[in-house]
Amino acid sequence: MLSHYAERFSTVEINATFYRLPTHAALEGWAAATPASFVFTLKAPQRITHHRRLVGVDEHLRRFVDVAAVLGPKLGPLFFQLPPTFKKEPGRLADLLAMLPPGRRAAFEFRHASWFADEVYALLGTRDAALCIADTEDGTTPEVATATWGYLRLRDADYTDAALDGWAERIAGHGWRDAFVYFKHEDGVTPEAGVLAAVRLRDRLGRAA
Repeated sequence: MLSHYAERFSTVEINATFYRLPTHAALEGWAAATPASFVFTLKAPQRITHHRRLVGVDEHLRRFVDVAAVLGPKLGPLFFQLPPTFKKEPGRLADLLAMLPPGRRAAFEFRHASWFADEVYALLGTRDAALCIADTEDGTTPEVATATWGYLRLRDADYTDAALDGWAERIAGHGWRDAFVYFKHEDGVTPEAGVLAAVRLRDRLGRAA
């Protein structure tokens, strides 16, 4: 299934790492099953983002980073999704950013509105970390570019052509070096819907390039 997916797309966001880190053998298998240019985004373990809420996570983060590194050049961004009840804590964010290896891309999805503040954007910008722009049934994250690359999660179940035209225009307008865009493919949404939306957006971005 992965090899078939990789024939159509250049990246995938792995949600399973939120619950359990994969073995080295599993990661090596993923890498072997995909083209040289394919990259994996790995979601940070819940122990880091939800259980400890970025406090005292040195060892957990180090292990996550070390395991992810097994993918070598096929490792894309590390994705940190914070819980909706987690209010802004700039100090905790700064500490975690400081622990990331230099040059390691990281994206952050904040789900409490208090995080959408200039001081947070500035912190992300100092490490070229991306504010995840998430489009969900609860609303859309402020479209603030904090990095030289973009990270978007488009979670609607059914995007119209007009909506995808709008997203393609805005993504192209940011002038990012790279943009990682992931569509919803679980929770009652048919996989085909996400795949078709991704193909339709990719075609639009190709025309905008």
